[in-house]
Amino acid sequence: MSEPSIFTRILDGEIPGEILLETDDVFAIRDINPQAPLHVLVIPKSEQFRDVTELAAGDPALLAKLVAAAKRIADDHANGEYRLIFNNGASVAQSVFHVHAHVLGNLEENKLVGF
Repeated sequence: MSEPSIFTRILDGEIPGEILLETDDVFAIRDINPQAPLHVLVIPKSEQFRDVTELAAGDPALLAKLVAAAKRIADDHANGEYRLIFNNGASVAQSVFHVHAHVLGNLEENKLVGF
């Protein structure tokens, strides 16, 4: 049996984290190394999927819930405007292999983070 991910440990209260949103299936926390004025991670509670490709193939309804949660975060913190990023693999900066989306908002005009 593998160790719980850092995200699961935050959800379980073992590690501190500011939970901004929680539903039956997903939760959202502030990124500890923000790349934008709003940088929130939206994470399924289940560790079943390592990346977005696995999630889309295995549970598209859960992926839709994750995107809906991202929209709620943006509505609450960024006037409904946001950038949604999934890193899929170590070479593109995925460091936790428990699927999660980065919600970025309140960006400087015409600036794309990561480019």
